[in-house]
Amino acid sequence: MSACLLAAGLFTVTFAVNLQAPLYDAYAAESDVGATAVTAAFAAYVGGLMPTLLLLGGLSDRIGRRGPIALALILGAVATALLVQAPSWTSLVVARFLLGIGTALATTSGAAYMTEILGQDRAKGGALVVTSATSLGFGGGALATGISLGLQGPTLLPASYIVLFVAAPVLAVIALGLPRVDSAKPVSLLRLPVFPSGTWVFGAAMALAWSTTGMTIAVVPLELAANDLGGWTGLVIFLAIFVGFLCQPIARRMTNGDALALGFVLIPLGFLVLLAGVFFKVLAFVLAGTCITSAASYGFTYLAALAEVSLRAPDDRARATAGLFVYAYFGFSLPVIASGALADMLGLFLAMVIFATLQIAVTAIIVITWKRTGVSPAVALDAG
Repeated sequence: MSACLLAAGLFTVTFAVNLQAPLYDAYAAESDVGATAVTAAFAAYVGGLMPTLLLLGGLSDRIGRRGPIALALILGAVATALLVQAPSWTSLVVARFLLGIGTALATTSGAAYMTEILGQDRAKGGALVVTSATSLGFGGGALATGISLGLQGPTLLPASYIVLFVAAPVLAVIALGLPRVDSAKPVSLLRLPVFPSGTWVFGAAMALAWSTTGMTIAVVPLELAANDLGGWTGLVIFLAIFVGFLCQPIARRMTNGDALALGFVLIPLGFLVLLAGVFFKVLAFVLAGTCITSAASYGFTYLAALAEVSLRAPDDRARATAGLFVYAYFGFSLPVIASGALADMLGLFLAMVIFATLQIAVTAIIVITWKRTGVSPAVALDAG
């Protein structure tokens, strides 16, 4: 029961992260700002998440797992309430920053707590539960708001927000009441990342893949809204994350190198299909392209990169994983902000075309360099 309640808490924390995504264009209109401002607000999430990951990585070891999870739930509710009380671009920036902090707190404590609840002999099962809960949460929030807007019509208080306002405080209280199965450790709160030798290509692939996901979540909804397809934003964001989760069992049966190579093919292919869907206003292409990029971002590339850095840093896995996410969130934020600036100058679609062109060029450079340097993965993934 404790594991189920913890999973519900982690789902709700991540549910709040993309809950407001279908309303990005509405918040931009309230403040009369352009695509640059919207993408900057989107990236404010990383501004809250990265410092928390880097500077408070040892917090749950010092004070226990329950407090950070409860705080993350409250931060999600507060961030969303701010958007209801003062819907604007400024509020979106603050809300996204708070959501980043909450996600970092929950992810640094949730996985460890789940393993401690289930026992070390079920560590893989615990990781799967955490991955499932958070993947469904990240995609489910946007989908829930999209459905709510479809049923309610235009509103700045969709039913999905109300669900969060009810669930988050209840789950925060429950989280504080969960059994404490860990013991406080005198560790440093500051835990800087490390970058294992030979893993640069996996980090670069993560940056490339997550930049595409960032474009799908932040910029594509603006273009969909401009083409009277805004009602599909929630489903697009859900697919951008969930399809990759469905591909993970396949990726686990491949070597790290093969999974990475497949990811390098799928990333630009998927975005080109999505781009064609936007240009021709064919929703099926938009959805298909989103599914293809999701398979790469959250399926093949993600698992290959995570497995490789773990294998190459067996005595420092946590800090190596943090290093991988430095690559990932660099890609998740900066290219999206740059695309937003281009969109204000040249238009949304042309900005997406420029992103696709650079994406293909960077992919080719990384693959050629990878082959020339002869960087090879350590071992195959354990299919079990």
